[in-house]
Amino acid sequence: MSVSKLKILIVDDEPDILELIEYNLKKEGYQVYTASNGQEAVTEAKKVLPDLIILDIMMPKMDGIEACRVMRTMPEFKNTFMVFLTARSEEYSEIVGFNVGADDYIAKPIKPRALVSRINAILRRNSPAEESSDNKLEIGDLVIDREAYLVFQGGNKVVLAKKEFELLYLLASKPGKVYTREIILKNIWEDSVVVTNRTIDVHIRKLREKLGETYVSTVKGVGYKFELH
Repeated sequence: MSVSKLKILIVDDEPDILELIEYNLKKEGYQVYTASNGQEAVTEAKKVLPDLIILDIMMPKMDGIEACRVMRTMPEFKNTFMVFLTARSEEYSEIVGFNVGADDYIAKPIKPRALVSRINAILRRNSPAEESSDNKLEIGDLVIDREAYLVFQGGNKVVLAKKEFELLYLLASKPGKVYTREIILKNIWEDSVVVTNRTIDVHIRKLREKLGETYVSTVKGVGYKFELH
């Protein structure tokens, strides 16, 4: 989809911040909408159905965390990108943000070029890799064959256990997206009753042993993401 067809909703209670981000994203070609608090964000989002929402955390009436939580319960926003924008640098706020469904986290003060670059990268996650009709995910030097449960790295076959393969496929399908432990457990071990966070850690370690350390990154206190180098 071309940039001109993509819609972004910016939510912040500081007019100067809204104006700065709106100006730079419009200059990039995006359709931009604004709101000044979480309640307005939910109302406006229902009207315009944005592709991405930038939410400040500290706002009156309804903060960004609650607004994200509310919208994530609505089917129309299931696949909408949610990005938190905040001056708070505590690790806790990042963990809470990811746990309620955030896709990324951008700290103030705003650096326009860096912001635009990050937004462009996030929106490219809609089609992060080439997937052929026979369910082969091709990303970097990896080829992941979903039907055959095979992985090739640089043309060499890598043998993975079933759950290792499913975990890799989940992470690689959206490079850069942070998957919380809860989401990983739900997607990979939904029918199991004795799975713990330790199980995820062990499978991540095995993936790193077989593929190298560069692909899967740990987001401390939150979960994991696939890095495309």
